[in-house]
Amino acid sequence: MRLTLRRAVAVGSMLTLIGVVAPAAAAHSEDDPRSCRDLMGADAPAFIQCRWLAKPDEAFDVVRFWAENDNARLKEAGPYDGLFFDCTAPGNSCPEADGDGTVGDENTPLPEGAEDGGAPECETGQECAVDGHAEGGDGTVSEPEPGSPADPGSGTGKTVTPRGAVPAAEIEAAAQTPAGQAVTAAKTTGLRVWLDTELADDWKAGPEAFAAAVRRVGALAARPEVAGIRFTAQLGYNATFTTGEEITSFVTAASAALRQAAPGKRLGVHTVVPVFACGADEACKTEMAKRHPLLAPEKIEPHLVAGRVDQVTLDTGLLYGGYTDWDIDAAAAHRNQWIQVRARAWDVLAQVAAEETGLVGDVTAEQVATRVSTPVMDGAAQQINLWTRVQDAQGVKHLTAWDELAKLGPIQRRMAAVYNPATPEKDLATDLKKIREAFGQIYLTVA
Repeated sequence: MRLTLRRAVAVGSMLTLIGVVAPAAAAHSEDDPRSCRDLMGADAPAFIQCRWLAKPDEAFDVVRFWAENDNARLKEAGPYDGLFFDCTAPGNSCPEADGDGTVGDENTPLPEGAEDGGAPECETGQECAVDGHAEGGDGTVSEPEPGSPADPGSGTGKTVTPRGAVPAAEIEAAAQTPAGQAVTAAKTTGLRVWLDTELADDWKAGPEAFAAAVRRVGALAARPEVAGIRFTAQLGYNATFTTGEEITSFVTAASAALRQAAPGKRLGVHTVVPVFACGADEACKTEMAKRHPLLAPEKIEPHLVAGRVDQVTLDTGLLYGGYTDWDIDAAAAHRNQWIQVRARAWDVLAQVAAEETGLVGDVTAEQVATRVSTPVMDGAAQQINLWTRVQDAQGVKHLTAWDELAKLGPIQRRMAAVYNPATPEKDLATDLKKIREAFGQIYLTVA
């Protein structure tokens, strides 16, 4: 059944398509009933074309076709025969490929040997690249901390330590803290672990406070159990920063410092781009640009192009009710946003994730399926993050749709729970076990 459901997800992911073609070859005119060019906006480049393979109102018929008779057609479906060259046939010769052909984790660009986001091992005494995005790290061979496992006195030789890396003693000490124990417990449960922290206030507090915060987070993140660090939330949306230059300085500084403190770890930020959900509505785009000048696409994209972050998470909160002034409902806002993300190929520059806080409290099965699957099924987001606990003006609300989430097995590895171990629902072990039943990843909130 798992294979069948995965095939069903694959069918669903084909319901929409963005095709990049030359204008002269594009057969999608203004009068084409299957054109979705109107969702792109007047400012979209002419070479970007949009055409429905199946319109939203046709999607059900497509799914029903494959699901009839207990998914009989899906079960009978097989790979396309295609044309292949048989390297073993007499007289045929094929070049030898380097390595064993093993493909790495689909969610990480790190080389083999960088287990769970950790740095790959280097041969003793040699220099090696720990992370291709490091800014300012010289990757030189340095003396390890006295008494550490790599101390020359222990007979193991020198290690490659980027300038600014956290000493082994501090990494070990961090492992014994409540946050460190939560990391170990989450990894033991089988979850892929990210640290979720906020460095913006520390950066604004001055160099000393910022350096201390980076060192503290770096000590936790340097452990092999940790895949990455999300170092800020609501970037450009809240009142922390007032100018684009200030945001750029912060992201640049945080990225460079963390790449040295915890080499090999992926870095992420959480933000929102309100104009994306407007689609082709010019009045909406004008107003959103006026309300949120720091969140224009051209202000976010440079961080991805420069490699300062490896993951960008877009919040979905504004999509529900934030566009009613222009008669754009949640479904249309979702569709508009992810079309814009695909059109700009952000998923090529970084991993794109969606963040959903609206599934706490009483929700329906339809809301769960739609809000969780839409970003992934639309093909623009590779991951969906769900909060397990939200505190607002009405009080604390908890994630309740556990049974429905557990049914989304085919995309479980793409689902991450945002969880604060300092405020457990019951206790850490019980909470992590429950999270693992529905999620493949976890973002642990750490101070």
